Amino acid sequence: MAKSTGKKNAFYAQSGGVTAVINASACGVIETARQHKDRIGKVYAGRNGIIGALTEDLIDTSKESARAIAALRHTPSGAFGSCRYKMKSLEANKREYDRLIEVFAAHNIGYFFYNGGGDSADTCLKVSQLSKATGYPIQAIHVPKTVDNDLPITDNCPGFGSVAKYIAVSTREASFDVASMCATSTRIFVLEVMGRHAGWIAAAGGMAATEDTDLPIVILFPEVKFSQTRFLKLVKDKVKQYGYCSIVVSEGVQDRSGKFLADQGLKDAFGHAQLGGVAPVIAGLIRDKLGYKYHWAVADYLQRAARHISSKSDVEQAYAMGKAAVEMALAGKNSVMPTIKRTSSKPYRWKIGEAKLSRVANVEKMMPMSFISKDGFGITKKCRAYLEPLIAGEDYPPYGKDGMPKYVQLKNTAVRKKLAGFKVK
Repeated sequence: MAKSTGKKNAFYAQSGGVTAVINASACGVIETARQHKDRIGKVYAGRNGIIGALTEDLIDTSKESARAIAALRHTPSGAFGSCRYKMKSLEANKREYDRLIEVFAAHNIGYFFYNGGGDSADTCLKVSQLSKATGYPIQAIHVPKTVDNDLPITDNCPGFGSVAKYIAVSTREASFDVASMCATSTRIFVLEVMGRHAGWIAAAGGMAATEDTDLPIVILFPEVKFSQTRFLKLVKDKVKQYGYCSIVVSEGVQDRSGKFLADQGLKDAFGHAQLGGVAPVIAGLIRDKLGYKYHWAVADYLQRAARHISSKSDVEQAYAMGKAAVEMALAGKNSVMPTIKRTSSKPYRWKIGEAKLSRVANVEKMMPMSFISKDGFGITKKCRAYLEPLIAGEDYPPYGKDGMPKYVQLKNTAVRKKLAGFKVK
C-alpha cells in the first residue's frame, strides 16, 4: 500500500437517478475544494459513480477550467456518469472494500463525497466505516440528492424542487389544453410521474390548481391504496362539473392487496420492483368503465432532466449541499450528511443542518397524511405551504443564438491508472 504524505485528494461521485441540479452540487464540491488548496489536493470524480472507484476509472477535475466547472451549476444530469450499484456489507464482500482502500491509497484520497439518495447514503455509510475497520484514514460525507424527496431528517432533497416545478407547470398547461378540447374531443389527461413509495412528485401536480386557477386535478398517491370505485366516481363527477379532468398518477400506486398497478414482474439493480406503465392502466380503466376519450403521457426522464425550468431555491440548495459537504470534511467530520432545515415558510428561510448517516441510510420519508386531502385524491393547505417555496423562483440556463440552452460537456480527462485491473461482479 502506497504511503501518503501531505494534503489529501478528494473523491466525488454521482449515484442513482440523476437530476436537473445534481451538477450544481458537483459544482459546490469542486469550487469549494479549490478554495482550500492548502488542505485538499485534487478532486477526482468517479466515472459512473462508485464503479469508477472500484475500477480505478477516475476523472481529474483539475483539468477543467473554472468556467467549465461553474457551468455545471446550470447543466442537467450527471456530468461524470452515475450508476445503480449498491455495495454489500464489509463481511459479505470484503474484496470490494479492500479494492477501495487500494485505490484510495494509490491516489492519496482521504475525502469521499457521494452524491445520491437513500441507497447512496448506505454506500457512503459503509465507506465511512472503512477507517475504523481497516485503519486507513477516510472521511465520507453524503451529498443529498433525490427527485423522490424521500430522504429523512432533511426538510427536502435537492432535485425535488425542480421536478415538482416541472410537474406543476406541465399539469397546469396540459389542463388548459384539455379544457379547450373537451367539448368535442379529449376529456381526460393522465400524467404518470416518478415515485415508488412516496407521493411527493405526484403531490406537486396539485399545485397546478390554485384559488385563481380552478382546475379539476385528481392525484393518485402510493400512500393511498387505490380504490377503483371511488376513483371512477370522482373522475365522473369532475367531468360532469368541468367537462374534463386531469389525473396525476405516481408510478408506485398500489391496489388494496399491496401490488403495484405498474408492476412488470422485473427487478432493477437495487432489487426494487421495476415500475412503469401505470398511466395506460389508468387510461384503459377510464376507457372501459366511463367511455371518455383520453390521452396519457409518462414524464419519465423529462421531469428530472428539465433544467430549463428548475426552481431557483432548488439550484441554490443543491450548490449549498455540495459546499457544506466539503466544509464538514474540513472540520474533521465523517459519516454525516448536510441537511436543509426550514426555519420559516413565509418568508421562506432555511439553513444548513447535519444528520448522521446511520439515521439516513435505507430510511424512506413518506408523505405525511396531513398533506393528503381527506378523500385521498388531493393535497391540503399544509402541503401547499410546504411545496410552494420549493418551486419558487427561476434560474434559467444561458441560451445561445440558436435558441437552445448552453450546457457544458466536460473533457473528463482520465487519471493514469496505477493498479491492476478489477472486475465488478
